[in-house]
Amino acid sequence: MTWKIEYDRRVKKDLKKLDKQAQRDILEFFDNLPDDPTAKGKPLKANFSGLWRYRIGDYRAICRLEDDAFIVLVLRVAHRKAAYQKTL
Repeated sequence: MTWKIEYDRRVKKDLKKLDKQAQRDILEFFDNLPDDPTAKGKPLKANFSGLWRYRIGDYRAICRLEDDAFIVLVLRVAHRKAAYQKTL
């Protein structure tokens, strides 16, 4: 089953803050996500339990995997230094 990628409205704001190359890299990463999204990601712990992290160069994407609907919901995209500072 193919997973559908959806972006939270805040991600669009996050992407606008990044340079054009970083934007392309991030969007291309999600366009080429394998059939099993857990293969490229890592589950988060503690305060972010239930969420997944994807490394895209110096940037991190925080996502929620909705297994029953086969949806990867991208919640936040930010530089690795700032990705975990704001609450989701």
